[in-house]
Parts: sequence; C-alpha cells; structure tokens
Amino acid sequence: MGNDLSIIKKLASGSLVQQIIVGILAGIALAVFSPGFAISSGILGDIFVGALKAVAPILVFVIVMDSIARQNQGTQTNMRMIIIMYFFGTFMAALTAVTMSFLMPTTLSLVSSDISQTPPSGIGQILHVLVFKIVDNPVHALATGNFIGILAWAIALGIFFRHSAESVKELLHSSATAISGIVKIVIRIAPIGIFGLVAKTIATTGFSALAGYTHLLAVLLGSMVLIAFVVNPIIVFFVTRRNPYPLVFTCLRESGVTAFFTRSSAANIPVNMDLCKRLNLHEDTYSVSIPLGATINMAGAAITITVLSLAAVNTLGIQIDLPTALLLSLVSTVSACGASGVAGGSLLLIPLACSLFGVPNDISLQVVAVGFIIGVIQDSAETALNSSTDVIFTAAADYASDCSTTVVAKQSVETVRS
Repeated sequence: MGNDLSIIKKLASGSLVQQIIVGILAGIALAVFSPGFAISSGILGDIFVGALKAVAPILVFVIVMDSIARQNQGTQTNMRMIIIMYFFGTFMAALTAVTMSFLMPTTLSLVSSDISQTPPSGIGQILHVLVFKIVDNPVHALATGNFIGILAWAIALGIFFRHSAESVKELLHSSATAISGIVKIVIRIAPIGIFGLVAKTIATTGFSALAGYTHLLAVLLGSMVLIAFVVNPIIVFFVTRRNPYPLVFTCLRESGVTAFFTRSSAANIPVNMDLCKRLNLHEDTYSVSIPLGATINMAGAAITITVLSLAAVNTLGIQIDLPTALLLSLVSTVSACGASGVAGGSLLLIPLACSLFGVPNDISLQVVAVGFIIGVIQDSAETALNSSTDVIFTAAADYASDCSTTVVAKQSVETVRS
C-alpha cells in the first residue's frame, strides 16, 4: 500500500507530460475493457476542451492589449520574421505534399457525400470572410472565438492605452496576470481531460473504419512527419544557426501532444502561451504571434488540402504537369491560411483546390466525406503540427533577435525538457 501511495505522489508531482502519458494509457485501457464507461468518461474531455476554449479568447484579448500598452517605442517584436516563417512554412508543407503525392500516388474508393456546409466558391470569398472577421463586433468576436477580430481590437486598444495613466496600465497588467493564473489551473487538468478524450474516441470510433484508407493516411502523415522533423528544423536552423532539434522536440512534446487530442488550435492557445513563457520568450512577441499563428499558420491544413485534392485527380485519371502542381501549392497555401474562416476547416477547402483540375463538385464533395472518415487521425495530426509550429517559429525568431536571448532560451529549453 505504501509503495502504491508513493507512486501516486510521484506522478502527482511529476512533469505534466508524464501525467498526460499516463492519462493516454489509462484512456486506452478503459476503452478496451469497458467501452460503455469509457464513452461516459468523455465528459471529462469535453469539460477540459470547453475550459480551454472559454479562457482562450479573453486570455488573448487581455494579454495582447496589456503587452502593447506597456510596450516601449523601440521594442523589437520580431513579428515580420514570424509572419514570413508562417507563410513560407505553409507553402513548403503544400510543396512537400505535392512531392509525396507524386511519389506515392493515391486513388480513392469514393463514398456518398453528406456535407451540410457549402464550400467557398473561390479565394475571393475566403478573403472576404477574413476581412469581415477583422471588423467584427468585439463582444461577438469574444463570444464566438474569432481570434482575428480579437487580435484587431486588442492591438487597437493597446495602442491607445499606451498613452493612458500608469494606474490604467497596471490594472491591465494585473488582469493579464490573473487570467494567466486561471490558464495554469486549466492546464493542470490536462491529464484528466486527455484521459476522457482518448477513452471516448477509441470506444466510439475505434480504428477499423480507417483500414481502407491506410495508403492515404500514409501519404498524409508521412508529409506531416517530414515537415515536423525535416523542413521545420531546416527553417529554424537557417534563422538561428543552431541545432534546431532540442526546440523542435520540446515543442512537439509540450504543445503537439495536447493539440493532438484536443484537435483545436484555438483551445491550444493557452498551452502554447504557457510554453512560450517557460521558454523565456518575449511576451510582446508571443502574445501576438501565438493567436495569429492559430489562425494563419496552417502547414497541416495545406497538406490535407493538397493530398486529398491530388487523390481526387488521380482517381479520375487526370494528368497534371509541374506548373499546375506549383499553382496547387500556392492555392493550398492561401486557402490553408484562410481555413479558420471557413466552416469545416481545411476539408471544406478541398473543392476549391479540385476546381483547378476541373474535378466535378459532386466528386470533390465525396473526397471531403472521405476526409471526415479519416478525421480522427488526420485532424488530430494536422492540429498537432499546426499548433506546435506556432511555438517553434515564434521561438526561432526570438532566439535569432540577439545572442543573450539565445543563451537564456537554450537554458529554458533544457529546463522544460527536464
């Protein structure tokens, strides 16, 4: 009994990642031995994801406003470099997906489509939605989790608050600190929440439905693995001139694992901000780059759009040349960056990409239906890649800004890893 209690105490005082691993294993075991109870346990996961989604909008709004209000005129935020990395990384993801699709051509056994949402008719419609998200009512933006609108209002208010009294700035800072405290409490329940998510997912869906799509999943996941372990590290090395893998592994473990099971970049914003703080990154930078990345940094979405679109093309026997493939990469990049403005996310943007090759809309919607079938794996891996990359690129730009920060940040990575 004493040994059992000591093990429990050790787990309770151990790292969050160790506790999450225990939660994953416990969830799998429960789903295997008691599926009924596992489904009921899903409420724990729903509460966890709900809490993250509830705190994320107000966290972003207050922290961005506080950060900009207290920002000195000469403060370097590195946002230009981060945005360039976001778009370049997403384009490289689409290009990698094209290459993988050429090396491992995929055809589909199409299924009947049952898609309730209407896909966008073009890039113009996506940009139209994004523009109107920027000018959204601030109360509505907070209530619906419209992070583009939240960022726009927080930045605007923060700029004007820079000229306010010190007491007002202190109130903003105290509010940001208080909300960060709430975030820490929510993150601490991650092992319990992920236990519920894993138990419910395996008990309800299993993986038998994915058996017929192993080749498609291999191309999708293979592309995402290449981005996570090859392309992203190359980009980070080019920016920082340092070994990128300690940072990459830390971000995948600390951010990617949580994002994989919550399947929501928005819900993972508090997790990413907490990680950035532990990495000693500049709050002026990550308070803006993390919520922005959750909206426009979509390497995983670009891969999904590209691979499934080319699978539709191969199924119909359509031949494509290199210029058209490059055009698809560009369209997938722009579409992926606007995925947060489209109901259904990256999957509903597949018909737009398919239209480049003259694929009929009823066929492309059947491909979307296939995407929903494999979504239990595809969406999880896509979110893990997207969300962890937000921190990787933010940290890389921050580390490259000056040498002293790099030394401190390297020590921070080692601390987080341990």
